[in-house]
Amino acid sequence: MAGASEADGLTGWVVDVIGDIGEVGVGALIALENVFPPIPSEAILPFAGFSAAEGDLNAVAAWFAATVGALLGAYVLYGVGALIGTDRLRVLSTKRWFILFGENDLDRGERFFERYGQLIVFFGRFVPLVRSIVSVPAGAERMPLVRFTLLTAAGSAIWNAVFIAIGYQLGNRWTEVEGWLEPIGYAVVAIIAAVVLWLAIRKLRATR
Repeated sequence: MAGASEADGLTGWVVDVIGDIGEVGVGALIALENVFPPIPSEAILPFAGFSAAEGDLNAVAAWFAATVGALLGAYVLYGVGALIGTDRLRVLSTKRWFILFGENDLDRGERFFERYGQLIVFFGRFVPLVRSIVSVPAGAERMPLVRFTLLTAAGSAIWNAVFIAIGYQLGNRWTEVEGWLEPIGYAVVAIIAAVVLWLAIRKLRATR
């Protein structure tokens, strides 16, 4: 397939999976991407769009599969958050050796999520890495599953539609999309790392 031969590494693997099992591969890869963020949805979705333009996939079926896959991946992480729960996090936050955050930080986080949780879950679907992480606090805070499902499905459906459409329009240039979003991914990782470091430093100072 023209345009697919340019891909290598994880992106090359994405191309192979979609080439082998079609729309099901799109859904499976998006589900995995939610749990294992290094798999790039910025490659999966544009390539699905390109494949639809070439007549190898049905665009609507690929979009539906991607949205179902996003939900399934989000459910896994929601379950992880529910399994951990805020009670266990509170116990951890009081331990001197647990340096990620303290009890006051947890209280602030809970209040923030109670107030803005719906917005965080919905708009988080549009941010690389955050779209995976956001399901964990939703589970820990026991956001009602129906609400979580609707917000996640809505955000994922929009994200998936946009990037499948971009790939459809770009044709052989679908690989450019990953390059466009790569700096955003690096910026998000840097911001998250900075916040974690700041929380750790505060916790260490407080326990001295």
